[in-house]
Amino acid sequence: MYFDTIPVPPLETNCYLIGDEASGLGALVDPGGAPDRVLDMVRRSGLTPAMVLLTHGHFDHVGAVPAVLQAFPGLAVYIHEKELCPAHEPNPRFFLPHQGPGQRTYGEGDELRLGGLTLQVLHTPGHSAGSVTLLAEDVMLSGDTLFMESCGRCDLPGGSERAMMSSLARLGRLERDYRVCPGHGGLSTLDYERRHNLYMKEALAL
Repeated sequence: MYFDTIPVPPLETNCYLIGDEASGLGALVDPGGAPDRVLDMVRRSGLTPAMVLLTHGHFDHVGAVPAVLQAFPGLAVYIHEKELCPAHEPNPRFFLPHQGPGQRTYGEGDELRLGGLTLQVLHTPGHSAGSVTLLAEDVMLSGDTLFMESCGRCDLPGGSERAMMSSLARLGRLERDYRVCPGHGGLSTLDYERRHNLYMKEALAL
């Protein structure tokens, strides 16, 4: 599986590019800003982008989506339905406005095919109501749910400490180890987080 990442402004969000090298198809995960750098990451990979995958709709994870769609018209953009911007939302910077015909929603139990690569979707609310975690082979794209030795904040619209604890416990109880690729900060492993992440350890003890 092809894998690359760059931090992008305004909040040093980790933007990931994963792909199936046999088919040459790729997926951008959380293109939050710096569209020129995001598009350069795609071009140097040699992959053909097939989709954009969003772990949630906060502005620092979706900011480069319009530029990506301008460069690749019609690209599918996946996000949980609870992250779409409702018409009455007073603070739309926390949500992804509807992106047109390529807009897709995904949720718990869904699987996406990227060439020969299968991506599994887990609904992991807590940081936001529609946060998801994506699993692909040994990679866990955890968005702002699970960080190295930490977890995402729960005090923004749609956040919930109780839901976060439930999501962390769920991830901690997955049977295998994964490379944890969070929305911010350094990469980790699930085994490491089970041993050293105090929030996950508390969640698992509940």
